[in-house]
Amino acid sequence: MDYTAIALIVTFFVLLLLNVPISFSIGIATLVAMLLSIDFTPAVTTIAQRMAGGLDSFALLAIPFFVLSGMIMGRGGIAKRLINCALALIGSLPGGLALVNVVSCMLFGAISGSAVATTSAIGSFMLPEMKKQGYDENFSAAVTAAASTTGMLIPPSNILIVYAIASGGVSIAALFMAGYLPGVMVGLALMVVCFIHAKRKGYATTARLPLKVVLQQVGAALPSLFLIILVIGGIVGGIFTATEAGAIAVVYSLILAVGVYREVTPKQLPDILLKSGETTAIVMLLIGASTAMSWMLSYANIPQNISEFMLDISDNPIVILLLINLLLIVVGAFLDMTPAVLIFTPIFLPVAAELGMSPLQFGIMIVLNLSIGLCSPPVGAVLFITCAIAKTRLDKIIKPLLPLYAAMFVVLMLVTYVAWFSEALPALFGV
Repeated sequence: MDYTAIALIVTFFVLLLLNVPISFSIGIATLVAMLLSIDFTPAVTTIAQRMAGGLDSFALLAIPFFVLSGMIMGRGGIAKRLINCALALIGSLPGGLALVNVVSCMLFGAISGSAVATTSAIGSFMLPEMKKQGYDENFSAAVTAAASTTGMLIPPSNILIVYAIASGGVSIAALFMAGYLPGVMVGLALMVVCFIHAKRKGYATTARLPLKVVLQQVGAALPSLFLIILVIGGIVGGIFTATEAGAIAVVYSLILAVGVYREVTPKQLPDILLKSGETTAIVMLLIGASTAMSWMLSYANIPQNISEFMLDISDNPIVILLLINLLLIVVGAFLDMTPAVLIFTPIFLPVAAELGMSPLQFGIMIVLNLSIGLCSPPVGAVLFITCAIAKTRLDKIIKPLLPLYAAMFVVLMLVTYVAWFSEALPALFGV
């Protein structure tokens, strides 16, 4: 590894330790590394060009649309209806509220496409309710944090769009279909842990609701759930692209939140637009800076060197893929998902391809892997939001998180070594 690569890596991690915002850490580290090769003016110009080039993609237009639709859904009473639906269906089972928490996070995460929004929306309602019913607040917070990441896999997912660009053209429609089964598997694995924990602790169950009430609650949630069918059905059916699907999602969520549920007023729309604009700007700055760093890594031959190094360690695919996963888990604990996907996809995808793994399977593997990082200290954003809502400390929820981590890791291993879980649905629907 030459001095350029060392300067980039050391500068980046020093800035992270100094709590410099991640996008600035990436940009400054890239600039420092580039200054070892060229003068200041061409270095700055090159970085600016690479950042602009990284954002010059039609597919990226889907992200602000899905962010906006998620914001509207979050304000439009969707979370409450999804929770009531899940409560009516499975609330009477052992550990019912914990199971409802997981299912609600899966459904809302699929609609909003944001783990942070899911944590805020579902956690704000479920955590006080679980505490009222006698659930341990630390266990409840751990369940919310882990379950909120399932929306990263269940489409429409912004991070899958980012991976499609980073991988050089994997079909977004195929990635969306590929994410369903692993996302549901993670949810089911978390529910198994919740069920076992509830049986051990003897948590009280809620009364079974009459069939009429169950049907009413399910019916109230159906318009929200239809968004998933509308978006994915249109993309898979070739009716519209992912970007067009995002625009349609905005229109549909507006009709639902303003016209049907009437929980969003026209006066609230400017604030929603402003918040979604802020979120989009943050994401786009991360994408631009990460694209520049990714180019710098390639310029320094880091992907090729790492690929050769890992293949020299062993020619056993099981060992190499396990090593990649362990490295990504460490990365995910320190780095946000968007830059992690943009930076490490070009590094590890060639290695995975050399071992016979398809870009589609690798995409689901890396997103699932980094989703674990979202609820892992020290950086995991959803952990801090969950702790704030539950009014507990980060160190207190680590222990109840451990069995949930184990469940997610088991699914990760299945996705890593069994291609069927990622490729069955895309093959079935011909995308």
